[in-house]
This record gives sequence, C-alpha cells and structure tokens, in this order.
Amino acid sequence: MDWDLRDLELLRVTAETGSLTAAAARLHVSQPALSQRLTRLEDRLALRLFDRRGRRLVPNAAGQRVLAAAHHVLTELQSADRDLRDLKEGRDRRVRFTAQCSTTFQWLPPVIRAFRERHPDAEIRIETVPDDAPVPALLADRVDIALLTKPDREQDRVELRRVFDDEMVAVVPDGHPWAGRSRLTARDFDGVHLVLYDVYDQSRIPSVPLPLPPGARPGRITTMPVITDLVVEMVAGGQGVTVLPNWVAAPYTASHGLALVPVGVRPLTRTWYLATRPGPKSPYLLAFLEELAAGLGDPARKGATAG
Repeated sequence: MDWDLRDLELLRVTAETGSLTAAAARLHVSQPALSQRLTRLEDRLALRLFDRRGRRLVPNAAGQRVLAAAHHVLTELQSADRDLRDLKEGRDRRVRFTAQCSTTFQWLPPVIRAFRERHPDAEIRIETVPDDAPVPALLADRVDIALLTKPDREQDRVELRRVFDDEMVAVVPDGHPWAGRSRLTARDFDGVHLVLYDVYDQSRIPSVPLPLPPGARPGRITTMPVITDLVVEMVAGGQGVTVLPNWVAAPYTASHGLALVPVGVRPLTRTWYLATRPGPKSPYLLAFLEELAAGLGDPARKGATAG
C-alpha cells in the first residue's frame, strides 16, 4: 500500500501523547479530522493499530511495527533535510567513516573524542559497507573516509594517505606448540586448520590471497563473517588458528589467553591507508582526516587502543 508521511506523523505523535486530542493540538489540525485519518488508515490495513487503556491510546503489536518503520523514515528524512540545508549553505557537518577488516574499534573513540572537542557541531557516522569493500562505497558517495589495507581494482580512483604499517601474526592459544616460537615459516602451516574472515573465501572471483607466507599449504580453511570476536573465540576454544594484523589481535591476548607469533622469514606486513574521494573536501572532513592520521600514526596510542 501507499504510505502518506502525514499518516506516519499521526502515528508517532498519537503514540507519544496517548490521545488524539493532544495529537491534534500538536499537529495543528482538528481532532475529528485526525480521528478520521486514523480510521481510514486502519481500514486500509484491515488492522487496528491502537488499543484503548483507560483514557490512553496505546500502540498494539501492529501499531508498534508500523511505528518502528515510521520512526526510521521520519528520522532519516529529518537528517536528510538538515544535511541538504547545510549543503545549500555551503557547510556539511557530516563525516561518514568506515574501516576495512575490523569489527573492533577500541581505537576509534579517543579519535572521535579529540575531534569533537575541536568541532562540537560536527556529526560523525560509522558506516558498514557491503562485502567489506570501502572503495566502491567511497566512489558511490556512501562514505567519506575509509581505513583500508586490501588492494581494490578501483583504488587508483581514490586518494590514499599512508598511515602505518602493521605486521601480520598467527594467533594461537597459550598452550599451542607455536606459542613462544620466534617466527613461523610456510612449512609450519602445512596441514593446519585456519579460521579466517570470509573475505578470504577462495571460491570468490577474484579471490583474496591468503595471509600466509608463499608456499604455505593449510589443510583446512574455515571462513567466518568479518567479526573479530567470533574468530578469536574460535581460536581460544581450540577450533583452529588464525592470522590477523597485530594491532587487531593484541587487545585479545590477555583476556583470551592467546599468543601472537610473527609469520614468515621476513615480516609479513600490511600497509594501512586512509582513503578519500578526489576533489574538494569539507573543513570537517579534512579535520577528521587529520585526527585519524594522528591517532593511527602514533604507535603508542594505536597499540594501546587498537581494535
């Protein structure tokens, strides 16, 4: 059915006030007109949306479901209206950020806190993007800044700012035979059960190279959603080993009884970048970019707060 925004506003205000009379006063319409609109809406749905409890109208199960949608739609429209006003006036307070290969963000709140101290009127949004692929999201204007490390076929279309290099490490339980080793070679991974993010699913085309030394032949690979806590819990429970960036794995060592072991005869490292779209950038975006670069480029700060 077709929805009228006035119907959604009617539902929200009626639920908030518990009375059609009070809702009519807030919406500056007559109570009979509002009552008729609600009746027509319920007739179209063939469902009652409110139950009367004493003098109050209370949303029932159907009403609560529609109200949830109404709240989402109206809030998003209000946000869009504010953003459009800012764009019209030449000021965009919004900065949308995403991070690749990370679902733990202990490092991010200090960065946001420092940024908001300098720019209290800015709005930071943390976004998730499909397939853990931030470059297409940047190009489609769904995010403004992305922290990324994996190569992308379109990355030459964005601006990349190098922020730090990080070593990949094997993550194993404290009692594992690898714990205490100074370094692992490709042969150590032969026949091993690996637990990895599903971005390493080798059936994908193109597939992402495994985070292993050249020539390693793992016996079994179990892929999981990009949820670091889930991968770590599997390893801590003895259900395989994983390879993660050191800054992602380090916060879990004490809490989960894990050991981190360097991988490869030469350190297996990754370079992390902050990516933005080419072209002019708002003052808020530039300021947040600088705050991210400062926080991520400081080894002490990153190591203490990284996720």
